[in-house]
Amino acid sequence: MSSSSERVLPAHRARNLAARPLHNAAETRRLEALCNSQPGAESLMQLAGLAVAQLALAVAPHAQVFWMACGPGNNGGDGFAAAGWLKRWGKTPVIFYLTPASAPPDAVTARSLAQSLDIEIRADIPARWDACIDSLFGIGSLRPFSPAHSAWIRAMNACGAPRIAVDLPSGLNGDTGAASDLHVKADFTLSLLSLKPGLFTGQGRDAAGEIWFNALGNTIAVPAFAHLIGAAPPETRAHSSHKGNFGDVVIVGGAPAMAGAAILAGTAALHGGAGRVYVSLLDGSVSNTNVGLPELMFKPWNELDLSAMTVVAGCGGGEAIAQHLEHLIRGAAKLVIDADGLNHLANNPAFTKLVAMRTPQTTVLTPHPLEAARMLGISTSDVQSDRIRSAQKLADEYRATVVLKGSGSVVAAYGQVPWINPTGNGQLATAGTGDVLAGLIGANFANGKTALDAASESVYRHGHIADSWDAVRLGRLTAFALARAL
Repeated sequence: MSSSSERVLPAHRARNLAARPLHNAAETRRLEALCNSQPGAESLMQLAGLAVAQLALAVAPHAQVFWMACGPGNNGGDGFAAAGWLKRWGKTPVIFYLTPASAPPDAVTARSLAQSLDIEIRADIPARWDACIDSLFGIGSLRPFSPAHSAWIRAMNACGAPRIAVDLPSGLNGDTGAASDLHVKADFTLSLLSLKPGLFTGQGRDAAGEIWFNALGNTIAVPAFAHLIGAAPPETRAHSSHKGNFGDVVIVGGAPAMAGAAILAGTAALHGGAGRVYVSLLDGSVSNTNVGLPELMFKPWNELDLSAMTVVAGCGGGEAIAQHLEHLIRGAAKLVIDADGLNHLANNPAFTKLVAMRTPQTTVLTPHPLEAARMLGISTSDVQSDRIRSAQKLADEYRATVVLKGSGSVVAAYGQVPWINPTGNGQLATAGTGDVLAGLIGANFANGKTALDAASESVYRHGHIADSWDAVRLGRLTAFALARAL
């Protein structure tokens, strides 16, 4: 019996990841059933236990006492199996378990095996431990924790020892990335058999810590619920290429006192590779000679041929963008709507129909959770409770590609499986970074990429710069520095 785990995502920085399928709980259970039905199949639970035990030794090599918090289902069975391996290797696992009225057969077998190895099983919190393993609930349905389980989770979170979650941190919804108020805050999470989407969006990244994966030897493929965005191949440009090969972008925004947002978007489009970038400010000015970017061309949008251009509308648009939005929706060859442009979409149902009538794959919407909530007519907490569903609902309603920004930005396209971005960190939580993303999407869109590819590649690259940013050496990441680093 052998098992090999791979690190998918460090705790804070993602680098050059490959695209991967993500499976929700229902798909994972189907996959589990298919694996168990294979002739001569090894016990998935014993394989899972081995993988957990191996990772525990890898991340806590000097630990002797392992607190194993085991739940009533198969996730608890994985913990029992891991305890057996640790015991065989000379460690001291101590299992904490509340005997349920019933348990799955495999979990009962794993518990019996642990008991035969004289592993201590108890219900109270130990006096000391060197590492703790959370195998309470996994993909099991979320339910209110018992007082004992709540006490265990609080004790795990308060300790300074390494915390390893089996499959999912308890209290995290693996389908959505939403976490209960009380949940395990793991240092390491080992996702078993399949990667779960909730690990990569919403509260998942903070709850999971470093994400590892073990397929448990599975080679069966089932349709994915979502995909993890991977790094795009390096861009190459022909020696004989010219600026006309890479498209024209026009930024329409920058209402009075907000010109900086439009200029940030323009800067991002410029550094993102657009052939030519125009900025149409809505503050009444035609040109701006003080931005230090002579490559940007300042011109009213109605003097340009939008039918051959990619329009990025709304960055710093304020109320002024409202009177222009219909013309931009009708006239732009390709369209990215951001910020105040989205708020005006939410306030005008007629605009929703106009956007939905545009040529397929020519529109990208880039809401943050509050803007998405306005567009859907729900609360921000409702959006965050199921970010993937919210993004897909917007994509289907507007027949567009939607980037729902935030931790684990979700890219959803009409009629397609959604994607989740693994890059980025808290350094992006500063004014203007959304404008930079909109401009970068515009550049990739103008370069000839589809709406989905332009959005996916842009969010990955945008976040990757934050992951690579050395704040000690370079100072805090600002939106302008982010745009120039593209």
